[in-house]
Amino acid sequence: MKERWVLLRKGADFAGIGQKFGISPRLACLIRNRDIIGDEAIETYLHGTIADLEDGMLMRDMDRAVEILMEKIREGAPVRVIGDYDIDGVCATYILLEGLGRLGASVDMDIPDRMEDGYGLSRNLIDRAFDAGTDTILTCDNGIAAFDEIACAKGLGMTVIVTDHHEVPYEEREGEKVYRLPPADAVVDPKRADCPYPFKGLCGAAVAYKLMEALYESMGQDSADLDDLLEEVAIATVGDVMDLTGENRIFVRQGLEMLRTSPGRGLASLIACTGVEKERLSAYHIGFVLGPCINASGRLDSARRALELLQARTRQEADILAGDLKVLNDSRKEMTERAVEAARELVERTPAGRQKVLVLYLPDCHESLAGIVAGRIRELYGKPTFVLTDSGEEVKGSGRSIEAYSMYEELNKCRRLFLKFGGHRQAAGLSLKRENVERFRQDINAVCTLTEQDMAEKVAIDMELPFSCVTEEFLAQLELLEPFGKGNPKPVFACRNAAIRSARLIGKNRNMLRLQLFDGSTVMEAVYFGDAQAFLDQVEEKRGRDAREAFFAGGYRDVRISVTFYPGVNEYMGQKTMQIVITHYQIV
Repeated sequence: MKERWVLLRKGADFAGIGQKFGISPRLACLIRNRDIIGDEAIETYLHGTIADLEDGMLMRDMDRAVEILMEKIREGAPVRVIGDYDIDGVCATYILLEGLGRLGASVDMDIPDRMEDGYGLSRNLIDRAFDAGTDTILTCDNGIAAFDEIACAKGLGMTVIVTDHHEVPYEEREGEKVYRLPPADAVVDPKRADCPYPFKGLCGAAVAYKLMEALYESMGQDSADLDDLLEEVAIATVGDVMDLTGENRIFVRQGLEMLRTSPGRGLASLIACTGVEKERLSAYHIGFVLGPCINASGRLDSARRALELLQARTRQEADILAGDLKVLNDSRKEMTERAVEAARELVERTPAGRQKVLVLYLPDCHESLAGIVAGRIRELYGKPTFVLTDSGEEVKGSGRSIEAYSMYEELNKCRRLFLKFGGHRQAAGLSLKRENVERFRQDINAVCTLTEQDMAEKVAIDMELPFSCVTEEFLAQLELLEPFGKGNPKPVFACRNAAIRSARLIGKNRNMLRLQLFDGSTVMEAVYFGDAQAFLDQVEEKRGRDAREAFFAGGYRDVRISVTFYPGVNEYMGQKTMQIVITHYQIV
């Protein structure tokens, strides 16, 4: 995959900002590179708290949703929360169940089975709610596209409140977007075109939390009683890959603080079971350790098991459920690796792999893994990727996108091919008839306008940093920028044309590298956790086969390298030394 290194050059009075906020000019530069501009925005970025969040009542229909729920609670009318089977849907369901339950509401829940019910508010879920005598359906993380299903529920006499965060469906008419809201009694979604809420990037669990907060305040209750639910908001925000900007940054930072000190019983067991050091828990651990375990239940079993973990009342129950989720996730990892290899075969050996938008049909792949596989293939080849798999009489698929490609917008251009589709810019889901698979591949590529430059991986470099500046004090300042994730990435530093002083293979499989680099004034320990063989391939390409074969025997002396990196500390045998972790490299 081609790379395009770009040095960010965003100007500001870095010395003045540093002096005003008690930070170094370098840190001020990093904040400006994240488009944080103005004293108020910088203050919120560095020190924002829950008190800085906007009032949920600003959302369109929030007042109506609160009014309906207050009435239903007073009447004792049965309310059913209907969530989704992913991490966001599970956390949102838990937030609504807990919030309403503490107010004395008559509330239960239903979560779709991925295989039997499919995504979102299906007719199966409507029928089950009606048969159970449900008065009011309250959706979370779904519902915005369920026009027909909600019309059915209304026809059966039920009240319906939608809370969601996905894009509102629309049709293009004479160049204008005509949006189609479902016929619910209230539709709370910050992505509504007519919603004045200033922050549009909330996940479904955050919208659910906002609803509960508004409900509590309207009923004269202390919304601080909901603070423990910020853990679930943080987990859902990271797990659903929301941008860690604005309100999301506050939610995640607050939730991480709580998870490190006093996590709920179920989450405490999951943290212990997965071997995460609670005191050092970060957004990374949510995204790559805890989150996948929660998601695994909805992928391979039932999302109810993850919900039961959050609801666990005893340590024994929590430990058993946490262990079950870890086993499920371990199984999911093995299945994923097999599916990724099959997808790579298609990319490498079939015409489908030569197109700008990859549409890979893997009929035997478990449909719950399609999104993960699509994400892995996108990372490997730098192309928007859809993975399709058989699901009964139809084909279902998930897509993962690159920065320059809006997946939902592009799918909308081919909407007549689908039985159902939805999503947002970076990810989407769809279903279609089997005979339309090849047509979909052709049509989605026919409307694609991506250029070669769009598809080159852009490596945005924050600044060139001399190795002498890699100190513990500088690392401590970088912690002020956390949590890191989508929308607030780790800073990327660069060193150009460094000399290699030593090189050796490390790791159990001897497939990683430890180097000593010299930038002209300072020698720095460096580690590269990527593919050592690919590194040596580039050495051979640039310096010849002899350089490759003699590399570890001193051949590195004739090789110079440019690297991007993040600074860190290597702890070994009680000794701490500064090091850099190489993220990208170019043999000079």
